[in-house]
Amino acid sequence: MIVARPRLPVLVFLSVAAAVSACSTTAPSPPVPVASGAPAPVAGLDWHLTTDDTEAKLAYGLAESDELKLGLSCERGSGRLEVSAMRPTGARDIHLESGGETERFPARSEPSQLHEGVFLTAQTRTTEPVFQRFRKVGWLADWQGDRRETYAPHPASAGDIERFFAFCG
Repeated sequence: MIVARPRLPVLVFLSVAAAVSACSTTAPSPPVPVASGAPAPVAGLDWHLTTDDTEAKLAYGLAESDELKLGLSCERGSGRLEVSAMRPTGARDIHLESGGETERFPARSEPSQLHEGVFLTAQTRTTEPVFQRFRKVGWLADWQGDRRETYAPHPASAGDIERFFAFCG
C-alpha cells in the first residue's frame, strides 16, 4: 500500500525559498553625481552686496574695480529695482534669464564715461518672475544679442542674493 505524503511542507519550503531569494540584498552602489544645471562661478568675478540705511546694491563684476557686468539697486522695502549694464552703442534693452524665466527690460541709454558703448538703466520690480527665480536658484544670465553670460555666485557670496532681495522687499 502506497501512502501519499502531504506536499504542504514542500510547498511551504519552496515559498519561503522564493521569498528569501527575492529579498536578498546586494551591496548598494555609490551615488551617481547629478549635475544641478546651475552655471559654475567664474574665478575673479562674483556678486558684491553693499548696503546703507536706505539703499542696497548688488553688483556682478570684479571686486573693487570698474568691471561691472550687471548691477541691481533698490531703496529699502520699496519692491522696485534699478537694473544697469554696459552694452554696445545702439542697445535699447536688458535681457535677463534665470532658471527658465526670461525678461527684456526697456532701458534708458547714456554714453559710458568708462568704456566703449552705452550704460543702460532699466526700472522694474522685485516681483518680476526672472528676479524671483534668481532669488531661488542663485544665478542670473545676461543676454547680449546671441551671446549669453551667466553670473553665478561663489559659495561665500551666495547668501548676499537673498539678503539683497529681503532688503528691497
